[in-house]
Amino acid sequence: MKIAAFNVKKLGMEKVKKKTVMRHLTKIMSQYTVVVILEVVDKTGKAMEKLLQELNNTGNSSLMLVWGQSLGSTLMSYHMCTDCYQYEDNQVGDEDAFAREPFVLRFSCPTTVVEDLVLIPVHTKPQDAQKELDELHDVVNRVRKKWRTDNIMLLGDFNADGHYLSKKKKDKIRICSAPYYWLIDDSVDTTSSNNNDNTYDRIVVYGETMRDAVVPGSAKPFNFQTEFGLTDKQALSVSDHYPVEVELQTVQTVSGHSS
Repeated sequence: MKIAAFNVKKLGMEKVKKKTVMRHLTKIMSQYTVVVILEVVDKTGKAMEKLLQELNNTGNSSLMLVWGQSLGSTLMSYHMCTDCYQYEDNQVGDEDAFAREPFVLRFSCPTTVVEDLVLIPVHTKPQDAQKELDELHDVVNRVRKKWRTDNIMLLGDFNADGHYLSKKKKDKIRICSAPYYWLIDDSVDTTSSNNNDNTYDRIVVYGETMRDAVVPGSAKPFNFQTEFGLTDKQALSVSDHYPVEVELQTVQTVSGHSS
């Protein structure tokens, strides 16, 4: 089961009308079982509907769309999503900690070693990255209590690098130490821009069970510029971010019946 988060940079009708860009987007997204799409600027939902139609026309298994109020969208195979939860940012004394309140999704994935999975998509406000990332610990605890599961993955555009988040500030964040595990290393460039080599986009899992459920070495950015042989201009027309992806181990893989 391959999962990804992708900040597509201002995904709206103007973007989906560009045939070449759409071809690249569908090629990227069709690789994944679940893909979290960030920076959707389309209140009508028509751009996402067009993208969904194009994806389903590629001949891959039918996908469905789940729409978060403020964060973005999630595309996935039918029958996978079993529940969703709009986190209410209303803790006394700390209201409005998030610019975009997390829209949490729960999945049934019986062919994986975890069988049940919660995704918390993340897209922080750059200037408030430290505070928002720290507050995600409270979101995780709320989800653990609500759904009684520790199979939790946080993924998306954390803005967790550069002048938005220094190493000193990062070390103070509650989700930056056990039982949280960061799967994308600080040295990895997740941007398609030549202006920086920052690791803005991340995947974080909660607990050793989730850490051990990940296929070793599978957590990485997908460099579509290199993969598709694009120029700098062509790559930036798709997005200034690469998707970050990870794969969960299947029951067969762990038991040794298949590779």
